Amino acid sequence: MSQDTLSEVLRSVRLRGAVFYHVEGDSSWVAEAPPAAAIGDTIMPGTQHVMEYHVVTHGSCWGALAGEPPVRMVAGDVVLFPHGYAHVISSAPGMRASVEIRDYAMPRPAQMPFHMRRSGESVEVSQLALGGTDCDTRLVCGFFGCDARPFNPLLGSLPRLLHIRRRGGGDEDWISQFIRFAVAESVNKRPGGEALLERLSETMFVELVRRYIDDMPEGQEGWLAGLRDRYVGRALALLHAAPAEAWSIDALADKVGVSRSVLHERFAQFTGHAPMQYLAHWRMQLAANLLRQSGSSIAAIALEVGYQSEAAFSRAFRRTVGAPPAAWRRQQAGT
Repeated sequence: MSQDTLSEVLRSVRLRGAVFYHVEGDSSWVAEAPPAAAIGDTIMPGTQHVMEYHVVTHGSCWGALAGEPPVRMVAGDVVLFPHGYAHVISSAPGMRASVEIRDYAMPRPAQMPFHMRRSGESVEVSQLALGGTDCDTRLVCGFFGCDARPFNPLLGSLPRLLHIRRRGGGDEDWISQFIRFAVAESVNKRPGGEALLERLSETMFVELVRRYIDDMPEGQEGWLAGLRDRYVGRALALLHAAPAEAWSIDALADKVGVSRSVLHERFAQFTGHAPMQYLAHWRMQLAANLLRQSGSSIAAIALEVGYQSEAAFSRAFRRTVGAPPAAWRRQQAGT
């Protein structure tokens, strides 16, 4: 597996961590969250895709996509909802919030497991106790944000609900140590704590994905499974290391050390794309970042992502994104 490829993708899709909040519940409680897309602009303005996660720091509870079978979580477990679907966290399986969520555009405190208030460009989130003072369960929760477009191969390979169980015990588990540190930072409110918590949560996301890869059964498909495949992983590493190179399926197969037919078949099996089609999509993701973050000309960006002609690049970008590069750049600058 090439972890460098994973790192490159995470950097390009602008992974971000958001504010933490705390949930406490007594013997009988339930918290239901609307789809992340409904609250994403409030929590992480300007972020294309928002994922919510919950870490059990004390006791146990159940987590589930709304209306689907739940999973049981104990202290040290993490549950992540990569696709941002509505979900439920509760003290017992099968519970639902008593208030039906209808108005996703204007969420009310009774409809969400936290209280939220905008303050300028930041979001303040306060603790919500769902039960009495003697809490049986405590959770630290938060959000991850990233780009979903033009091309994020990671998202499609993650499950709708990702449950990562605690490993070992006590100090042996890295995530448990992270949570203790994160809780201390969020409570003490020291200078720089907000930025530190954001970086810590991003680190935790990487660890969650790595554990998911480690626990994948043999025979599983998808982009993440492709990273650990002998041939597909090598091909992905080569394409991501030099996306502007004039690759062909023959040149790539030669570098990987396999026939072009085998590479084409295995690559499509794991990623859902032919190798050159995948490269074209990835170039558009890189170009989008350059258009957004740099002042380089369209012609310079075209060369940087592997196009010898500005016109050819503009056609490819418009075909993928739906707008010419210059117009898309202006649109992004205005958001």
